[in-house]
Amino acid sequence: MIKKVLITLIILMALAINLSATPIEDNEEDLVPISGSLRGASRFLAQHSRGLVKCNKNPRLCRAKGSPGPDCCKKKCVNVKTDKQNCGLCGKKCKNQEICCKGKCVNLMTDKRNCGGCNIKCKKGNSCKLGMCSYA
Repeated sequence: MIKKVLITLIILMALAINLSATPIEDNEEDLVPISGSLRGASRFLAQHSRGLVKCNKNPRLCRAKGSPGPDCCKKKCVNVKTDKQNCGLCGKKCKNQEICCKGKCVNLMTDKRNCGGCNIKCKKGNSCKLGMCSYA
């Protein structure tokens, strides 16, 4: 009798551990508060509040104050003018050595219109090498 109770208890504990270790599919970045202030609330409450909605259901959320960007791509608010994973439009990824400047993927090491950073232009006749204009 004690053996059966012990085995049942072990099985229940294993099941509880397995269920608690199951990952949650929604990323916290996908959620945006729709109303009210979370000031003074714990981080846990901010992440698990019932008043959170994904931008695919309400794209206007991305234009709210504090949003990462005004555009909604794959249920996330992003700025397609600067986001390396959504450069210019949703899903357009820049290569490893490139960043997104004004919605275009550019290489800061060689692009003379974005030399070393976005909108840093080399003077006429100069080239961009290693992210610097007129590097010897």
